[in-house]
Amino acid sequence: MARTEPGPSEDDQAADDQAADDQAADDQAADDQAADDQAVSRASRWNTDDLATARKGVAVGLAAAAYGISYGALAVAAGLDVWQTCVMSLLMFTGGSQFALIGVIATGGVAAGPAAIASAAILGIRNGIYGIRVAPIIGAGRWRRFAAAWVTIDESSAVATSQPTLRSQRLGFWVTALSVFIGWNLTSLLGALIGNALGDVRVYGLDAAAAAAFLGLLWPRLRQLQTIAVAAAAAVIAAATTPVLIPGLPVLVAGIVAVIVGGFNWFGSPSPQLDPPGIPT
Repeated sequence: MARTEPGPSEDDQAADDQAADDQAADDQAADDQAADDQAVSRASRWNTDDLATARKGVAVGLAAAAYGISYGALAVAAGLDVWQTCVMSLLMFTGGSQFALIGVIATGGVAAGPAAIASAAILGIRNGIYGIRVAPIIGAGRWRRFAAAWVTIDESSAVATSQPTLRSQRLGFWVTALSVFIGWNLTSLLGALIGNALGDVRVYGLDAAAAAAFLGLLWPRLRQLQTIAVAAAAAVIAAATTPVLIPGLPVLVAGIVAVIVGGFNWFGSPSPQLDPPGIPT
């Protein structure tokens, strides 16, 4: 007769089940802890990246705002009232165009208005090109895009496109845009008040600030023969036509010549790049 081996008792089976449950619970706890640690690490990393991006945007805003004092003083010297100076910064918000407009008005008065507007518009075209580049960063939403179009300038576009992720790009755009917008408008008001108190700012040499500001924008780009050729051609034409044309037209003629020289591309296309932080253009 065959001998029957005794099977495991119910107590042993219960102990094994309990051990398995304990092991599963320990494994789940370990997985949960690992997930929590990873989440904390990710949050810390994002916070650090966000802080660095925001710091860069604010720094660019402070640097650009410094030019607003010169603009405000020059605008008053050109004949604009303090409120007109501030409204231009608030609504136009493109420093290069603002400097161009007041520069033409200062030399030609109200009669040079059409040429001043044309010069400002030509310089403002670039912001539309930047808008195409940053549109995917801004995202959907009618009001968001409207606000972004208002503050799409060199600085906000440059900081945004230099970030590695969409989140940091979007943060960089808005922090920079708001920093420059607030700083530029405040310093425009300050400069206008100073200019109004000083009277003729040309006595203090501030009339050269606009030309110096444009040179500061142009100089970092003069690293290739093609850009040097374009700048030289425009400068020669502007200098030659200034004594014989009404104020504002030399700028337009020089701009047309620059486009023609750039179109021929005798020395090779320059590497595309956004302007360094400076005047909000």
